[in-house]
Amino acid sequence: MRKPDTLLVVAKQPAPGQTKTRLCPPLTSFQAAELYECFLRDTLDAMREVPGVEPVIGYLPDDAQDYFHQLAPDMSLIRQRGSSLGERLDDLLKQAITGGSQKAVVMDSDSPTLPADYLSMAFEQLTETDVVLGPTTDGGYYLIGVKQPQPRLLRQVQMSTSHVLADTLASAKASRLSVSLLPTWYDVDTIADLRRLESEIAEMSANGRAAATSRWLAHSGWRDMPE
Repeated sequence: MRKPDTLLVVAKQPAPGQTKTRLCPPLTSFQAAELYECFLRDTLDAMREVPGVEPVIGYLPDDAQDYFHQLAPDMSLIRQRGSSLGERLDDLLKQAITGGSQKAVVMDSDSPTLPADYLSMAFEQLTETDVVLGPTTDGGYYLIGVKQPQPRLLRQVQMSTSHVLADTLASAKASRLSVSLLPTWYDVDTIADLRRLESEIAEMSANGRAAATSRWLAHSGWRDMPE
C-alpha cells in the first residue's frame, strides 16, 4: 500500500518572550504565547479536515515533543533540523518524500483562519505541477509543496523577506520547474494583522473556523492594553 501524502506544519512550543514578539506591546509576552497556542490549535484543526493525508508536526525546540504529543496525540512528530528556516523546511519535505510520500506540503502556523480547502487544493495542484506555493500578502508564502526534494528553492532563497515569494519563483523558473499558486492569504505577525484577523473572525460569525483564536480574542481583553 502506498504511503499517504504528507501535510506538515512548522511549529514552536509557545513560550513567553520567545513567541510572537512583534505583537508585544500591546500584548504582554504571556498573552502572545497564549495567542500562538490558539493559532496552533486552529491550524491543527484545519489539517485534520484534509482527507487522505498524514498530518505531521515539525516541532521546535528539541525538548518540545511531550508538549506537542499532548496537544495533538493523533499526529506524527518530527523535530526540525537545520540552522535556518529554509534548511528546516527542506529537511522536513525531504524526510516526507524519501519516507515514501509522493507529495509533501509544509505550511506555517501563523494563519489560523486559512481555509482547509486551500490545503486540499495544494495536493490537487501538485498532480499537475512540480511545486505549489501559497502566497502571503507580505511577499512570502504560507505553504510550499513538492513531489521531489527541491533544496535550491529553500536553501538558496533568503527567508523572512518581502521578496521571498518572488525569489522562490525565480529560482523555480531557473530550475525549469512548473509552479502553481494557491489563493493569497496572510500571516499574523503584527498588530495590524491581528486587527485584520479580529475583523475577519467577526465576519465569519459562528461557522466554527478558528474556534480557539476566536475565544481568545473575545475574552483576553487585549484591546485594553496600552500600545
